Amino acid sequence: MTARFEVETTAIDGLLVLKRRRIADARGHLSRLFCADELAEIGWHGPVAQINESASRFAGTVRGMHFQTPPFGEMKLVTCLAGRILDVAVDLRKGSSTFLRHVAVELSAENACSFLIPQGFAHGFQTLSDDVTMIYAHSAPYRAEAEGGLSPTDPRLAIRWPLPVAHLSPRDAAHPLLGADYRGLAV
Repeated sequence: MTARFEVETTAIDGLLVLKRRRIADARGHLSRLFCADELAEIGWHGPVAQINESASRFAGTVRGMHFQTPPFGEMKLVTCLAGRILDVAVDLRKGSSTFLRHVAVELSAENACSFLIPQGFAHGFQTLSDDVTMIYAHSAPYRAEAEGGLSPTDPRLAIRWPLPVAHLSPRDAAHPLLGADYRGLAV
């Protein structure tokens, strides 16, 4: 099978950047956003249980840092369909050698990249342009009772947002700072 994407590893095991191959002609292009067989080869487990779209109107908007607690953890495949974002995943896996470290990647309509985020990570992003549209494939359905979040400005996470943090939802603004006793998620 010829893969429809190139896989780029990151500094944290399990976090992958996928560059989609585009088939283009004078009319435009086609690229595959999801293929269960191809993604299974690099770690996608289970079906796509949910697909969500996110639209943000203004540059600087920060959404996150969200996660689902065990046993309702999920993998995410995040793609930017319009505009540009800095996408961030923070390792929350208890006992991980990269615990609380993060990887940030730029996703855009132009670069045709997606971010594959395994269970045990918090996820968020900042819009780098106005009028951003994103699509997320989730391996498990959302469960309100399993929802968790971290403050995107928590000094322990040390995320360097390229623009001033703006347009936080009330929910995201209320996410707590991590306490010194935080040990992570058992995945």
